[in-house]
Amino acid sequence: MKLLAFGLALLAAGPALAQPNVLTPAEQAAGWKLLFDGHSTAGWRGFKASAPDRGWHVEDGALMPDPKTSKDIMTKDSFENFELAFEWKISPKGNSGVMFHVVEDGDETYFSGPEYQILDNSRGEPPKEQAGSLFALYAPVGAVTKPVGEFNTARLVVDHGHVEHWLNGVKVVEYDLGSDDFKARVAASKFKAWPQFAASPTGHIALQNHGDAVAFRDIRIRVLK
Repeated sequence: MKLLAFGLALLAAGPALAQPNVLTPAEQAAGWKLLFDGHSTAGWRGFKASAPDRGWHVEDGALMPDPKTSKDIMTKDSFENFELAFEWKISPKGNSGVMFHVVEDGDETYFSGPEYQILDNSRGEPPKEQAGSLFALYAPVGAVTKPVGEFNTARLVVDHGHVEHWLNGVKVVEYDLGSDDFKARVAASKFKAWPQFAASPTGHIALQNHGDAVAFRDIRIRVLK
């Protein structure tokens, strides 16, 4: 009951969109598809599992894990070049993330998938681990987060190796997968221990449970050619 109450309190704070998890006809015509219907975990499965664990649930139109028990989940489908848009809300001092190009080599989603960092920056993490960063590799520039308890908007664009991270309408990170600069940063990080990291040109999109209450909604994708 305490967990449920905390989750409801997290979702209750801050303004809500009129219709999250809904595509307009214009968005549908532009190729956008919902990855989360606002009601269920349809379209998602566990990492190395056929379905999300029972801790993943929907409250007030947002997808949330049980911070204490849930494992990461990922899309059933794989994606190569795409524009991903989503909204996230984090708990005080909370930490989470969204990974892409995830494959099931290794023990964790982040062994292969680069991570768009989700964070309450008051945790005091270094710049390369703050909200909007490519976790541990590229620090966000010009990032401004909403107060804890409000939803932030995020975009992740992966276009033939060129990647952009957007946070609340501002492009905060830009890099090229496989570039000399990217390889050098990986070689100087913990990711050097995992040869599968950022190695696949395609893969699943994963939502992380890092042990803190977090909420995701309005998760949508547009495939790029």
